Amino acid sequence: MLGPLLGALEWIQRFADPLAWIVVATFLGGAALEAADRDARYRPLVFGYVGLLAATTALVAALGWARFLPPAVVSLLAVGGATLAWTRGADAARYLTVGAWVAFGLFWLTLVHHFAVTQRSVIEGIGAVVAVPGSLYAGYLLLRGRDSLYVLSRAVAAMGLVVLPAESLFVVRAFLVESVTTQTAFLMNLLGQTQPADFTVQSGAIVGREDLQSTFVFWDGDHRITYTILLACTGVGSMAIFAGAIAAVRAPLSRKVRAFAVSIPVIYALNLVRNVFIALSFGQQRMHVFPDLVLTLFAAEDPYRVSYFVADRIIAQSASVLALVAVTYLVVRELPEVFVILEDALFMLTGTEYDLASAFDDTRRPPPRGVANDD
Repeated sequence: MLGPLLGALEWIQRFADPLAWIVVATFLGGAALEAADRDARYRPLVFGYVGLLAATTALVAALGWARFLPPAVVSLLAVGGATLAWTRGADAARYLTVGAWVAFGLFWLTLVHHFAVTQRSVIEGIGAVVAVPGSLYAGYLLLRGRDSLYVLSRAVAAMGLVVLPAESLFVVRAFLVESVTTQTAFLMNLLGQTQPADFTVQSGAIVGREDLQSTFVFWDGDHRITYTILLACTGVGSMAIFAGAIAAVRAPLSRKVRAFAVSIPVIYALNLVRNVFIALSFGQQRMHVFPDLVLTLFAAEDPYRVSYFVADRIIAQSASVLALVAVTYLVVRELPEVFVILEDALFMLTGTEYDLASAFDDTRRPPPRGVANDD
């Protein structure tokens, strides 16, 4: 039973990349339509979105996803049809955004095998599984009239605009990966770990592309241990979450800039600390504890991987969750409009309405509709 399920999850993983573009294009279309319905001044956004639709289709073809192009084109043309329906008075913004949430759920389904099996990440694997029904439920609530979810929908679109270029464009990915690698090596040198006595940095092969200087090499006696910085190690995913939330809410630019300043640089710095911790813990085998239990837990056999699993999959990922909670607190202190996203997320989890602002001594709660905000 488990074998066929894992096989099916591995098979649908191939649809992750084209689905990602479809999800972002659809969320952006819904955001454009919702803005145009709210204020006629935003109607040019609809025409901008149609241009984005065409560009996305062209990019899908340019990136070589020929075998996925027919369903991708059909899906994107369906999105365009929904856009045209808006001109005839249909509630296209709602239906289009609901469709985006359905596609988002399918996208997370394509990632379950990658996180849970390939990466053997318990936290990310569970997150991907939970995100599937969570996305479908968000679409259902929006369809039933929970309009506050338009904010979260805009946030997802903005997140995609941050992550997709890094995922799809090699020049962007290479810059991020090699920059983080260089900075991680610099911090390790500050801690007294010198090159080449303690470690070296070598190229790590990227399938189908030129190599990147992204692999740390350590030696434990005669055994070679390598730790490679991947895109996921740059922190771009976490930074995209906060950049998307900040971009999605309607608030004065000054407070958005302050929220950006207390989140993105902090996440980037903490991620460098995380990379240093994992590299040294794994490379110098400092976390070789309960090896039999750890290897069983992660279905692995190589005893040298124990330190990596403990440092990264257990300690670092758990600490990352706590760090994101702390950064969220800093953001909402500067930008309380973000509370609406958190309140919607809690409602989907518990079925209970929350007023999170009442738990904070924050006088900058967004004013009632029609009351001026003099910030």
